[in-house]
Amino acid sequence: MSIADNIKHLRKKAGFTQEQFANEVGIKRSLVGAYEEGRAEPRLQTLTSIAKVLSVSVDGLINQDLTNEENFEKAREKIRILSVTVDSEDRENIELVPSKAAAGYLNGFSDPEYIAELPKFRLPILPHNATYRAFEINGDSMTPLASGSIVIGKYVESIRDVRSGKTYVLITRQDGIVYKRVFNYLEEKGKLFLVSDNKSYSPYEVDPVDVEEIWEAIAYISIQFPDPDAADEITLEKLTGIVLNLQKDVNKIKKGHLKND
Repeated sequence: MSIADNIKHLRKKAGFTQEQFANEVGIKRSLVGAYEEGRAEPRLQTLTSIAKVLSVSVDGLINQDLTNEENFEKAREKIRILSVTVDSEDRENIELVPSKAAAGYLNGFSDPEYIAELPKFRLPILPHNATYRAFEINGDSMTPLASGSIVIGKYVESIRDVRSGKTYVLITRQDGIVYKRVFNYLEEKGKLFLVSDNKSYSPYEVDPVDVEEIWEAIAYISIQFPDPDAADEITLEKLTGIVLNLQKDVNKIKKGHLKND
């Protein structure tokens, strides 16, 4: 096993030619050949770019035999946060990603300088044994949570730790930053299913390789107070109905895909 073997195997597995792969990483095609033949080794910055393009961790690319499918699955399911900030007492801050910074976060989440520029705060009520980040949510797909609310998420180390029915903020390549109720069907289908609490939005699936980060929603901050009249309308019976409908939607998606397999 070597870095050269891993790069060559994963590059072919992803369907890239050497030229295409070089363009994705931002290097010359000749360097790709040199790396794959073991004539040269990539520098750390290039190695980080290669790992990102191939959807694996740098550690996995260097230290594991990723030509083995089981090792590859473990390496790609590990989600890593590469940068955090701390206060004067070396305690981790909660960085806030405003909606206007969402696009930039997709490119800068692993860049210490970008993370350092984000607004930051602390909440003493949160346990100190986890990493937290806050995201401003836009739209009405997760009503009754109002657009503009701040969702505080706890970092999830592995995608396999996602618990069905819980809400999460996901950083995805395809759709950017999304806040959804997630159902974990990695064992059955190799997918996550994302469901909106607002029934006007259709559920959809996400491939784990499309996910850069996952944050479990644990709290939210909003300047809009709940409407008492609207709250009275949500009875236990209606709430049960909402949950059952969500489960039915997810089951329909699963059955549909099973039929297509």
